[in-house]
Amino acid sequence: MKNRVNYQAYNTPMMKVMSDAQCAEIVAAAKEMMFRTGIEFHDEQAREIMKKHGCFVEGIRVRIPPYITERALLSSQKHITLCNNRTGNPEIFLDTNHTYFGPGPGNPFWRHPYTGERIRTSYESVCWASKLLDALPNIDYAQSLGIVQDRPKLIADRYELEAQFLNTSKPIVNVCCDQWGQEDCIKMAQIMAGGADELRKHPIMTVYIEPISPGIIAEESCVKIIQGAEQGLPIIFTPCIMAGGTAPATMAGVMAQGIAESLAGLVLSQCAGEGSGFIIGGVYTVLDMGSTIFSYGAPELDLMLAALTDVGHYMKLPVFGTGGCTDSSIIDEQAGIEAALSLAMTSFSGPNLHHDIGYSEYGTTSNFDLVVIDNDIVGMARRITAGIPVTEKSLSLGELESTKPGGRFENDWSSGWDSDEDYEPKNPHENFDSKLISRAAYDLWKGDGRKSYTERANELVRDIIENYEPAPLSNDIKAKLKNVVENAVGRIPGVSK
Repeated sequence: MKNRVNYQAYNTPMMKVMSDAQCAEIVAAAKEMMFRTGIEFHDEQAREIMKKHGCFVEGIRVRIPPYITERALLSSQKHITLCNNRTGNPEIFLDTNHTYFGPGPGNPFWRHPYTGERIRTSYESVCWASKLLDALPNIDYAQSLGIVQDRPKLIADRYELEAQFLNTSKPIVNVCCDQWGQEDCIKMAQIMAGGADELRKHPIMTVYIEPISPGIIAEESCVKIIQGAEQGLPIIFTPCIMAGGTAPATMAGVMAQGIAESLAGLVLSQCAGEGSGFIIGGVYTVLDMGSTIFSYGAPELDLMLAALTDVGHYMKLPVFGTGGCTDSSIIDEQAGIEAALSLAMTSFSGPNLHHDIGYSEYGTTSNFDLVVIDNDIVGMARRITAGIPVTEKSLSLGELESTKPGGRFENDWSSGWDSDEDYEPKNPHENFDSKLISRAAYDLWKGDGRKSYTERANELVRDIIENYEPAPLSNDIKAKLKNVVENAVGRIPGVSK
């Protein structure tokens, strides 16, 4: 059995929404859109770079010939590794169908875990969020889960990154307001990594950037793409588009437009720094006509993100997915349904980085209770996608023979995974275990206080905040980080230079 060809490939349950032929059609449509319609690049340096590499520049609009897009697809780094920010050890491997999970950034509100109030996010909320993310085993990387709003707003992004570096050792997906903020945040990452060269060799952070749909890449985004490519940091470039709002109402039209916007960013990144890592993705969803919200819980989001994963894998690019979030304002049955469905879909489709765990109220509010609930959902989903290994060992014929009919079996959950060659990062092949899920009989549950799952989740959040200690930083590194933050200068884009 061990010698069967493609044994591993057929062991893991997977899902595809798009056939290769459909993926090819969407990519072809995106390339046509990039050339015929073009993309607006609101930065002179970016336009000059594009023109130098063969694109047609007409004012701020750039038309990208398909052969340039194909060249960029060939030159981009296909294997991206993200590392622990304390040790530099690789922890995330962005290739094939390895899927990793984390939160999102930028929420203006959070639900306070002690009072239940919906209040403005702050430096403290980002510190607590980072500690929570660090403690949970199925959360693989960190984002801020909030905006620091109790510090000077023009340099709030530096405070957000400082709060994360102080409270988590996991790789970080970094979001900055502008190019100056990103410049400072890269300096902070270099301090953590031990220098610019070490950061290139062992990236502990990616830079997250978005276009403006439909078809606009703002000046700040252009400069940040160029900065990231020149520094050798992986770039995440993701449109957030609404079917029927900022994109066509048809899902295929949304896909074509979103891929075109992502590929335009890819072309700029490869023209600025050939071989740099680039991750496509986004939040493709619908404009809910009843509420006019950008829906994070709609089934169309789950379907389009699974389809986007298929297209990304077809192009051999890592994919940034979305899920574990809800449109509900509280963590109720709706939140559970929306979070579980999206995380299950993602686990089966296989985007490489998956964000927005802990998002409630269509992304405006971060909820720590949902973060720990999502941690459980991810654990379940990973157990399902681990599949059922069928080997000589896992078939247990020897154990069946020695136990005999009517006998009693040992409680041995070993999966039969025999060697390091079969190891898949973050894809456990053992039974799922949870601190929150109750399988107690009624009387035991009643005697334990009749607690709901959400109540148990909140208790775990509080316990982590009060008792968990992340790996410490040296006083020297903390002082250097603080020096960057305290000497940061906020600039108003388009006004101050």
